[in-house]
Amino acid sequence: MSSDSFTPRHAWLPRWMTSEHPLPWLLPAGALMVVFGIFPLYKAIETSLYKRNAATRKMIFDPTHNWSKVFLDERVWNALLNTLFYTGVALLFQLVLGMLIALLLDSDRKGYGILRAMMTLPLVIPPAVTAMMFLLMLNGSFGVLSRGIIELGLLPPGFSILGNASTAMAGVLLAEIWQWTPFMVLIMLAGLRSLPKEPFEAAAIDGASAFQVFFKLTLPMMSKVIAIAVLIRGIDLLRAFDYVKVMTDSGPGTATETLTSYAGRIYFGNADFPYASTIALLTLVLVIMVSTLFMRIFKVKL
Repeated sequence: MSSDSFTPRHAWLPRWMTSEHPLPWLLPAGALMVVFGIFPLYKAIETSLYKRNAATRKMIFDPTHNWSKVFLDERVWNALLNTLFYTGVALLFQLVLGMLIALLLDSDRKGYGILRAMMTLPLVIPPAVTAMMFLLMLNGSFGVLSRGIIELGLLPPGFSILGNASTAMAGVLLAEIWQWTPFMVLIMLAGLRSLPKEPFEAAAIDGASAFQVFFKLTLPMMSKVIAIAVLIRGIDLLRAFDYVKVMTDSGPGTATETLTSYAGRIYFGNADFPYASTIALLTLVLVIMVSTLFMRIFKVKL
């Protein structure tokens, strides 16, 4: 028998591909993190340390200019308040509706599996497409939602929901809530399905009402699932951009302007890259602070 018959399998592969050490296998993920995460963050920090001369279009190194400007900019504070309001209202509606719908769909009866599968449909639609759908449906002249509200007598004829400063944010939130409530539903359903049955059987024997079971058993046992769902959605909502950009472009005026939409307007509209990077970094700091505080208060471990 020749010595070739004892050659180890896959001997032709490079040694690092046959090694059990995890480092070589982490290189692709690490490379993606560097290219799409660490490097853009580094460039944003570096860019924020410069001042752009609008006349000459030259970048002048001035580390304190943008950071001192951002705290004196009234539009930044207005955008911050809009961002927090947008996040809070969207989270409240998505959480409440998500839990209620999940409770309705938490059944093994025939047909409920199809209903649960259909909950994923809004999630596969790109946010910009959803925003365009609601932009058309909320049009004051021919929008089906606007016409329905007007026919009910809740709004005067020809009223533009997205064109009015007092109602524009509600119109944007409607699109956000419609698309992402199913995400909450799916997480809540997964949590409800994982709960043990014994406590509920004991509560039924003791004659507990549905409200008592929900508030005394379901909610406490679902607390960690709810906290994680709120954390994930909260981080995403603090970076809200698509719906605002497509539906109102931060208007009317600055009624729906968020931190990310303001940064986008400065970047693409004024070409003031250093100041836009500074606002983007401020948004990142806000996300980190809010998420860290939330995780400490509710003791969430990821």
